[in-house]
Amino acid sequence: MTTTVSAYAADSATSPLKKTTIERRDVGPHDVAFDIKFAGICHSDIHTVKGEWGEPNYPVVVGHEIAGIVTEIGSEVTKYKVGDHVGVGCFVDSCRECDSCKEGLEQYCTGPGGMIGTYNATGKDGTPTYGGYSTAIVVDENYVLRIPDSIPLDKAAPLLCAGITLYSPLRHWDAGPGKEVAVIGLGGLGHMGVKIAHAMGAHVTVLSQSLKKMEDGLRLGADEYYATSDPDTFTKLAGKFDLILNTVSANLDMGAYLGLLGRDGTLVELGAPEQPLSVPFFPLGGLRRSLAGSMIGGIAETQEMLDFCAEHDVTPEIEVIEASYVNEAYERVLASDVRYRFVIDTSTL
Repeated sequence: MTTTVSAYAADSATSPLKKTTIERRDVGPHDVAFDIKFAGICHSDIHTVKGEWGEPNYPVVVGHEIAGIVTEIGSEVTKYKVGDHVGVGCFVDSCRECDSCKEGLEQYCTGPGGMIGTYNATGKDGTPTYGGYSTAIVVDENYVLRIPDSIPLDKAAPLLCAGITLYSPLRHWDAGPGKEVAVIGLGGLGHMGVKIAHAMGAHVTVLSQSLKKMEDGLRLGADEYYATSDPDTFTKLAGKFDLILNTVSANLDMGAYLGLLGRDGTLVELGAPEQPLSVPFFPLGGLRRSLAGSMIGGIAETQEMLDFCAEHDVTPEIEVIEASYVNEAYERVLASDVRYRFVIDTSTL
């Protein structure tokens, strides 16, 4: 048995998303079913729909920033009850047996096939996974997150990708009082980096192409704001930072940005550039600097992030839209015309 739900799907890389229906599995003993109330729009959704990361399995229903309310639980579920506010992020299962899974780092699952993505993947039952641009979903309780009551569901949704994508490296590289942290780009990811790093007590600098979002950046928690289009910026800030988080997917001049790190500083790549990175040795090796990558977070860390955001009143800046506006929203994301995350009100499906 399955349940039919409404969704927005893409049939090809060039066709607009349109309304359709998809099947959700029946609730198994360990499953949680919930009505999706809000789904954030992540740039990854657009890359996937447009086939920029390889050909997806069309029709594809994207969305991995999902918030809603539990409607049914399986007979053996212990973590949730009907009525709970819950969410799902970028994955809905993993092998559960590899070292990463056992250590709560399911995002780095090394088992067969790795983690199972919330969309454009194949579940353990052999059926395709469909994401959050839909009205309901069924997920194993171990991959569901509890959304604290103080975080509205519309603002909770982007935390499940954008929030954890920034929280995880900030936590891993010990951002906090006395640390100099720079965030490259003030978009959907970057603005969350500024808010979270500020809440952790770090000294936060935004590095943006221009100063047009400077007022926003300072309001969101940045201590300083510089334009990377000004060559003086790289002279003035040379050797300043302990940690730099790159949230843009463009190919940057890695030598110039590595030069902004102090000794033993780390530049973490979070955006996914289309071309391989070109990294000169001397800016990297000269001061024992590190170039690293990071992807989302495990279930335990994502829950920790949600609780941290509730405690420190950290939520994304959002623009709530109707489902019928999703294609226009994609165009605006590509034009950097959103401050700072679109969230679909799935009741409009």
